[in-house]
Amino acid sequence: MVILNTSSFGVFFLLGFSEQPLLEMILFAIVVVFYLLTLLGNMAIIILAHLDPRLHSPMYLFLTHLSLMDLCYTTSTVPQLLVNMQGLKKTITYVGCVGQLYVSLAMGSMECILLAVMAVDRYVAVCRPLHYATLMHPRICGQLVAMTWLAGLGNSLVQTVLVTQVPLCGRNVIDHLFCEVPVLLKLACVDVTFNRMELLLVSAFFLLAPLTLILTSYSCIAQAVWKIRTAEGRHKALGTCSSHLVVVFLFYGTAMATYLQTPSATSRDRDKFMALLYGIVTPTLNPFIYTLRNKDMKGALRKMVSRRVLTRKKNHPGWLR
Repeated sequence: MVILNTSSFGVFFLLGFSEQPLLEMILFAIVVVFYLLTLLGNMAIIILAHLDPRLHSPMYLFLTHLSLMDLCYTTSTVPQLLVNMQGLKKTITYVGCVGQLYVSLAMGSMECILLAVMAVDRYVAVCRPLHYATLMHPRICGQLVAMTWLAGLGNSLVQTVLVTQVPLCGRNVIDHLFCEVPVLLKLACVDVTFNRMELLLVSAFFLLAPLTLILTSYSCIAQAVWKIRTAEGRHKALGTCSSHLVVVFLFYGTAMATYLQTPSATSRDRDKFMALLYGIVTPTLNPFIYTLRNKDMKGALRKMVSRRVLTRKKNHPGWLR
């Protein structure tokens, strides 16, 4: 059991699934596996996109930054979660909680925008292929990436400052897995209606506006694909977009279920499992969805593995004996 010491200064207690020790043990093993896969998959994408000249295109530039965001997000939350799952005192320092809140919120905000940018990239590639080189010029793509990072970091800074100004009156027991704005607002000992409304409006902007742009882009893509006469052409066009749509539904579905809800509609266990989905499962699936559905990425991976094998054979001719 967790010893609750509400007089502790500068420390929060993250309860997690402490009331269900067996479930927590099972989740610990699952989270370890997913975290290792997240590190492996996203680092592989970043390395491949950097080393293989065939992947020096806008699509893989955006994918590289998506992988970097996923790595930052999971590293800001998962190691602390694993430590708490194995310990009796499931604590996190105040500074650590604020840092976790800032990084995770920044990466989540960035991913919302970046997924919309990637949808626009796919729209231009499918619907306006002759103008692709002009519309998605490397300078323009760099500006879009910079805008994404600045918007996410700026939004996170505002949200973090606002939530840290809310008095907690000694309350430091968080019935959740991570430090997030909605769960921290539940600890407030004053009226936080303004904070909740502000969070709802900002969340609606960062979730619904990009989602609207994504759906609009893909509706145009669907119309363009429908006009393609050959089945092979349709399959090729859909193949470039289907993986992105899977990521979109995974990410936006779970994030909207968490941030676009009223306090009365929340459920502790439901919120915790949703946090596991968008905070751990989605970053793990992203690289595998893109690599397994992408011919260029699979080719680059095979090329890198073959090169490593040949190099090892040359350096150690008898290594297979």
